[in-house]
Amino acid sequence: MVNNQRISVKVVICLLLNQNFQLMEKIRKPKKVFVQGPISPQFVGDSIASHQSKTGIGAHAIFLGQIRADQKESGIVTGIEYSAYEEMAEDAFHTIRESAFEKFELTCMHIYHSLGIVPTGEISLFVFVSSPHRRAAFEASEYIVEEIKANVPIFGKELIGAEGFVWKENK
Repeated sequence: MVNNQRISVKVVICLLLNQNFQLMEKIRKPKKVFVQGPISPQFVGDSIASHQSKTGIGAHAIFLGQIRADQKESGIVTGIEYSAYEEMAEDAFHTIRESAFEKFELTCMHIYHSLGIVPTGEISLFVFVSSPHRRAAFEASEYIVEEIKANVPIFGKELIGAEGFVWKENK
């Protein structure tokens, strides 16, 4: 009986250690998200190309947020100047990233957001998720973008004409 109890205790300890190891493995270190100015098409293309060797991936979903030339009361938007509470925002991005990995079957994820001035027609947000299957990639991409809009302290000043601006509202 004593030997069986020792074996049972050893099995439980091994299972707990294995579970802790798996939990430690799932925790990802925070990644830098912010880039100064617009996100270039070359950067987007290079990011896609770097995933060709990852043969367990069956789908990529990409979201590119582009600056629109909206008509405002005081004129046409010529760009957006982004600012943020960077440390707080990086923490929020990390939380969103971890949440997406928990909710969806993802292989890989990259999020980049501009700071500073981004002219109309340029990219300010790049979300790139990879998964073995398309549905998870699509759903994760939408989830991440909506979470960013709702929870990350990034502020956009819509530039109008030479000197005007309007604070952007997330919709």
